[in-house]
Amino acid sequence: MSATPQQQAKVSEQEARRVAEAAREQGWRKPSFAKELFLGRFRLDLIHPHPLPADEDVRRGEAFLDRLRAFCESEVDSARIEREARIPDETVRGLKELGALGMKIGTEYGGLGLTQVYYNKALALVGSASPAIGALLSAHQSIGVPQPLKLFGTQEQKDTFMPRCARTDISAFLLTEPDVGSDPARLATSAVPDGDDTYVLDGVKLWTTNGVVADLLVVMARVPRSEGHKGGITAFVVEADSPGITVENRNAFMGLRGIENGVTRFHQVRVPAANRIGPEGAGLKIALTTLNTGRLSLPAMCVGAGKWCLKIAREWSAEREQWGKPVALHEAVGSKISFIAATTFALEAVLDLSSQMADEDRNDIRIEAALAKLYGSEMAWLMADETVQIRGGRGFETAESLAARGERAVPAEQILRDLRINRIFEGSTEIMHLLIAREAVDAHLSVAGDLIDPDKSLSDKARAGAKAGGFYARWLPKLVAGPGQLPRSYAEFDHHGHPHLSTHLRYVERCARKLARSTFYGMSRWQGRMETKQGFLGRVVDIGAELFAMSAACVRAELLRTTGDHGREAHQLADAFCRQARIRVDELFARLWTNTDDVDRKVVKSVLGGAYTWLEEGVIDPSGEGPWIADQTPGPSKRENARRPFC
Repeated sequence: MSATPQQQAKVSEQEARRVAEAAREQGWRKPSFAKELFLGRFRLDLIHPHPLPADEDVRRGEAFLDRLRAFCESEVDSARIEREARIPDETVRGLKELGALGMKIGTEYGGLGLTQVYYNKALALVGSASPAIGALLSAHQSIGVPQPLKLFGTQEQKDTFMPRCARTDISAFLLTEPDVGSDPARLATSAVPDGDDTYVLDGVKLWTTNGVVADLLVVMARVPRSEGHKGGITAFVVEADSPGITVENRNAFMGLRGIENGVTRFHQVRVPAANRIGPEGAGLKIALTTLNTGRLSLPAMCVGAGKWCLKIAREWSAEREQWGKPVALHEAVGSKISFIAATTFALEAVLDLSSQMADEDRNDIRIEAALAKLYGSEMAWLMADETVQIRGGRGFETAESLAARGERAVPAEQILRDLRINRIFEGSTEIMHLLIAREAVDAHLSVAGDLIDPDKSLSDKARAGAKAGGFYARWLPKLVAGPGQLPRSYAEFDHHGHPHLSTHLRYVERCARKLARSTFYGMSRWQGRMETKQGFLGRVVDIGAELFAMSAACVRAELLRTTGDHGREAHQLADAFCRQARIRVDELFARLWTNTDDVDRKVVKSVLGGAYTWLEEGVIDPSGEGPWIADQTPGPSKRENARRPFC
């Protein structure tokens, strides 16, 4: 009797780790500002002077933004999308005519060929008009068919699919399964070779953004190892109307109500071998590499949300009076407005810097993009929450209700709901912490990994010890002192009449060295158990994110000063942000060693063991009946096809 997919999906912790590690980009062929930061080296030269796009890229990008803005203002009815939980067909037709499906696709395939910088500006703009449209366009281009084909596709595949994606066809990315999230070693969807030119797909995919309306799919499936087949998780381009594909459900969420996200079942779906992207077994590497820049789409829409929150906070707080003056002038509210303004400036600085580095391809930005996603999603949620608080009862009231009683229809509660998913999309905050932490300690593991690996022999450990000794003998002394201790370091960031920023950059340099020392101490203390210290690793990453944002904010402020574009105001915002961030960083450093992690672990074990079930008494659970995880056994669908391609 063959094993069920659920049985096949059970893998050891070691195997899960091996699969994830094999999918990583192993080498660092180009410098990385963030990687150096975690190693205690503040390489300001990698980001300053701030890189700039080419004039022609700016001209084409700004021209498209003008057209997109006009379209959003006249053709996008955000209230209707929220009310009907659906993007109208005519809106999608207009986006296609505008060329919005092909923003990142090269002109040789009929796309617009925008840079990453302007693609992200476009997402921020359209996402502010309707987050559901932003999600539609982002899922299509950032992780859907165009991006993996651009990076890994054959010329024949590009010639076949890119023109369709640029103008007419919507694509989706299918990786997650009902019982598989961030642990792909348990992937159950199979792609069994049938001869030399066909694979047969069977399985179920969950949370398929765009999956309900897609014309083309990127599907990750496991090819079994056999003679002539290496096997492993593999990527395929699949026609969404292929026989055997059923969209079994269109999912509904607390936010992003217009998003076309569903459950897709594959039953004996035949896919040409010519549609395989890359070799067998390369699927996860393709997915992760695609996400290196694809993740920048989420912080782009977070920046747009921050700008909107700032506008609403400014307008409302100047209009609303309490105790004889506008609420903005009350310190309790004013501090929230300052946080929103300063953080929006910093998020845009992080986004533009990371995007421009992606365009220039001079640096390895895998950590920068991940930090931008992590930091953007967390801070945007906080800004939206503060906006609701500033609005008071009106912040909790729906826009439709506000309009019904004669007030401005401000969808503050909607943006809070819409932004919440960004802390889960494309890698939850917790997964991002682990992903970034793995990259941040890569240099240590490459020289000392065998020392803490229980499976390595004594001779392997001896060789690793010698290698590690040489590395740390050179590295550790450099963490003792640096430019951050010299009063005149980074003086080029100080200008008469502007808040001085050099003091913040000196702080970043000192903290980078302190962070590296702390990481080294943690590795020395816990050795092989370091990977279980997720609270510690999360705080290390959060410190790095704050330091990266501070650096980006200062560099952006100086760029704006040199171009005469709101330089004084930019320095004020950068100064305010850095002062706020320094308080958070100091707290995070303190919590590295003074925390409740050990106590929390004991409580969790007691909770799972049922020791506190008495605490749950006295309430009613309104949850419905059913399994925690839906059945994903392969076979023909028993449900009506909910696929609804746009007309």
